[in-house]
Amino acid sequence: MIAARDVQVCLGARPILHGITLAFDRGWTAIVGPNGAGKSTLLRVLAGLQPLHAGEVTLAGRPLAAWSARDRARQLAWLAQQAESSGELTVRDVVHLGRLPQLGLFATPGPQDEAIVQQAMRDTECQAWQHRRLSELSGGERQRVFLARALAVQAPVLLLDEPTTHLDPPHQVALVRQMARLGRTQVVISVLHDLSLALAADRLVVLAAGAVRAVGGCDDPAVHAALVEVFGGAIRIERVGAQWVALPQLFQGFHGFQGTPP
Repeated sequence: MIAARDVQVCLGARPILHGITLAFDRGWTAIVGPNGAGKSTLLRVLAGLQPLHAGEVTLAGRPLAAWSARDRARQLAWLAQQAESSGELTVRDVVHLGRLPQLGLFATPGPQDEAIVQQAMRDTECQAWQHRRLSELSGGERQRVFLARALAVQAPVLLLDEPTTHLDPPHQVALVRQMARLGRTQVVISVLHDLSLALAADRLVVLAAGAVRAVGGCDDPAVHAALVEVFGGAIRIERVGAQWVALPQLFQGFHGFQGTPP
């Protein structure tokens, strides 16, 4: 559905991504890696928001650059790491913005659009305060509203940059379950810092220093080994019940910040 081929991105003379080649089809893919690995840059590349030094991104077999902005907005729903909107808008108004790409030039939202908006708010548990202003909400509540806006687009591809930001653990778990459900029918690609949440995805892409180190499922030993390596031995991957988790190696040889274990 969406693919990157030999993608290179530079910031000035400094390379950020090196020859990235990846294809994403239906399912939930989590992109993980240490700070500065290029995770958010890769997601921006897939969204068509990041200029390329070399390579190409295709959507449904066509170069992404060949899609009009409107058609691209219908195909790709995007949640930025620091999503913004006017604080004077109500929650319902913000979520309705997600329907704009699907409406005609002079069309107004109809009953079907309203039903989609209400469902998106139910899915993110923000329907109860749909008439409150965005400025009245906490960071976690605002994040759920922006998630609902992305869901309301109903695009075939959903790109989420750190969607669990500001969310408490119950809502993080709810979001993981939602991404897993959406992945049954859509392409869902998310950047995550919480490795234990990422290990619930259908597939992981491990990045480090702008390059792909491993691609595979949560059971893949090569993915586990790459995770341990790119995080400098600061974690270990273990199975707990029915799920894989990343546990910190607090006092077992990890010398982060140039220090020594106590």
